[in-house]
Amino acid sequence: MRVTSECTIRKAEPSDLAALVRCDAFATSSVRREEALQLAVNQRSCLLVESDSELIGFIVVEHNFFGNGFIPLVCVAPQFQRRGIGLRLLAAAEEHCRTPKLFTSTNASNAAAQRLFARGGFVHSGTIENLDPGDPELVYFKLVRK
Repeated sequence: MRVTSECTIRKAEPSDLAALVRCDAFATSSVRREEALQLAVNQRSCLLVESDSELIGFIVVEHNFFGNGFIPLVCVAPQFQRRGIGLRLLAAAEEHCRTPKLFTSTNASNAAAQRLFARGGFVHSGTIENLDPGDPELVYFKLVRK
């Protein structure tokens, strides 16, 4: 699979929902995740990236984390991972963030997400216990504007 340098990032539309679900392996087996994606699309908080008219990833940017921007979900289709798509999505999230502070999080077991956030300039900001048994949630932060 080839990714052209001409990737397009845009807000997801309701007609994109099926492609979003196909992109996210967890969503294909989770009604709750599909419902969350539908809500994000309806609230215009989901950005997607396309290459040659194919959806290859998406990111959700909300603004309800203690009054700050928050990325609850970033997803790149497995065959397009480790090609800079996640970094492009993080940069798009920063541009669309309406607050100076942008947060995100991932499980301690998710080393790939931790590497992505570090490469994107996010710094560890804290740990939340007891969300997933035995797998703490690591919170990350980035100041996107002063």
